[in-house]
Amino acid sequence: MPGRYESYQALSVTLRDHVLTVTLDNPPLNAMTPQTHDELARIWSDAGADPDVRCIVFTGSGERAFSAGGDLNGMVETFGDRGHWQVSMVEARAIILGMLECPKPIVARINGHAMGLGASLALAADITIMAEDARIADPHVNVGLATGDGGALLWPDLVGLVEARRHLLTGDPLTGAEAAAKGLITEASTREDLDAAVERWVKGLLAKSPAAVQTTKQALNLELVDKARRYMGEMLRLETKSWESPHHLEAVKAILEKREPDFSDS
Repeated sequence: MPGRYESYQALSVTLRDHVLTVTLDNPPLNAMTPQTHDELARIWSDAGADPDVRCIVFTGSGERAFSAGGDLNGMVETFGDRGHWQVSMVEARAIILGMLECPKPIVARINGHAMGLGASLALAADITIMAEDARIADPHVNVGLATGDGGALLWPDLVGLVEARRHLLTGDPLTGAEAAAKGLITEASTREDLDAAVERWVKGLLAKSPAAVQTTKQALNLELVDKARRYMGEMLRLETKSWESPHHLEAVKAILEKREPDFSDS
């Protein structure tokens, strides 16, 4: 493995035949850890600058989840830790912008549920192939947070404002099949055919001129990158505002304690 990837531990990174496979390696849910978050903020620039990489496959370990997003117990433990939160917000912007600006095409192999940041990771890819029975959702509202780390940026661009409102204001999930029908993702597949579908896309991309594919990706993402640069700072400020509210802690504790939240002070 080239030296540039030796520091990655939370992510499993392999390079073969010009295809870099990046795997979230915290099964069974592949939930975010501080180390995973940090490595996701760095991997896209490393891959983008690697002349041996022509295509990136992004997936998760196991079959249950691509990524369940944030860890609920971790949210309780770090509530009020402003230093930790600010680092995570800087990294969140770097992750989404990193994926959008990475010149190499990213094929997301969504092997299971993609929730919260997991959904944003899936949707920031160029081609998203998802198991048809897996679910995708951005339920930030369910844990008392604004969807500032990618959802509010990506969903309206993919499915329009009406559908984005439908799902981001409620946290309601979609199956892979439903997401494909709405144009949220590229394609849904049976689990048995998932690898074949990903391989078909990878082979198709590798058969094209690398310069043409990379510059076309950059051209397609110009407007979205511009929006991210202009608005993600404010989106993350709004997420920070919601994080500061006691409603966030109450929402998370209610989920962990399997009860209805009490927002009676609002």
